[in-house]
Amino acid sequence: MTNSKRLNRSKRDKVVRSICYFTRKPNKSVEKELDRLESELEERDFRVQTKRICCPEKGFNELKESVENESLFLSIGSKEEVGDIKEDFFEAEDVAFNLDLTNKKIKQYHVDFLFEMIEESPESTFSFCYAFNNPASSPYHPPAEFEEEGFSIGLQPTNLSKGCESLEEWLENMKAVWKEIEELFQEREDFLGIDSSIAPFSDGESSLVNFLERLDVDFKDSGLTDNYLRITDFIKQENPCPVGLCGLMLPCLEDFELADEYEKDNFSIERNIYLSLHSGLGIDTYPIGVDENPEKVKNILKTVQKLSKKHDKPLSIRFVSDGEAKIGEETEFGNQYLKDVKVRKLE
Repeated sequence: MTNSKRLNRSKRDKVVRSICYFTRKPNKSVEKELDRLESELEERDFRVQTKRICCPEKGFNELKESVENESLFLSIGSKEEVGDIKEDFFEAEDVAFNLDLTNKKIKQYHVDFLFEMIEESPESTFSFCYAFNNPASSPYHPPAEFEEEGFSIGLQPTNLSKGCESLEEWLENMKAVWKEIEELFQEREDFLGIDSSIAPFSDGESSLVNFLERLDVDFKDSGLTDNYLRITDFIKQENPCPVGLCGLMLPCLEDFELADEYEKDNFSIERNIYLSLHSGLGIDTYPIGVDENPEKVKNILKTVQKLSKKHDKPLSIRFVSDGEAKIGEETEFGNQYLKDVKVRKLE
């Protein structure tokens, strides 16, 4: 290995977005296991952002009460009906789930549920998504879905672009880090794998839009390049132990520089859907005004469902609202993971 390669490896900003343990019985031993996993990764110079638990056997408040560590992100996984869980979900606010509409006829009450949430518990919009063809064991919430006991890991791989002068260099950095995680945990029976999704957050080197700009690619024109396709081909083919979504996330308000593009009208819902069909995983943390037309939401649900079926690919929809901002008004989320923006119409 050359000195320059040693230097590049030592400078890699290795960020784990999430370690998620999937269990039917959350207890103190599971929490301790998450702490041990975090310590093992930190010994390898990884920074761990969040630790999470997904448990399908408990209700929202019951799950919160069974977990002592309040810093853990929690999810009950996937449900096919809202039914009697609605009020508990609103009350819990920060326990996630997804509504699987893959094979459901989209009805008005699916849309009404979102608008009731916006009115009664807007914070809960951050913890909810509609899901279609959702794969199991992704460590990212709210799409996380229980299939078997064990843990999976998801990175914030945009940080690995630090110092990279080409797309290929960034991709090779990702591959090296996947291999490092595989070597660390491959002997463990409870290691489910790595979700190699591109999960950007914040700005600068953590932002996908920022990386494109460093490659002299204007986001507005980026959908006419093959960059996204090259990224998604690589993360699906080269991940040594894939699990979960393994796709390109375009979280409108979590990638702060993508939020800037949204405000400049460069990231309409139509373009979001196009890029999702092109290479992405759906509509994520997309702002919605409290006065938005519910019929538009219903049409978006129908369209994304049919595209997911037609192309047999996982797609999800997560709209977020602060419960106050109308179309044309500035949001006030009070959420460190969401950038405030002036809300636009869904078009």
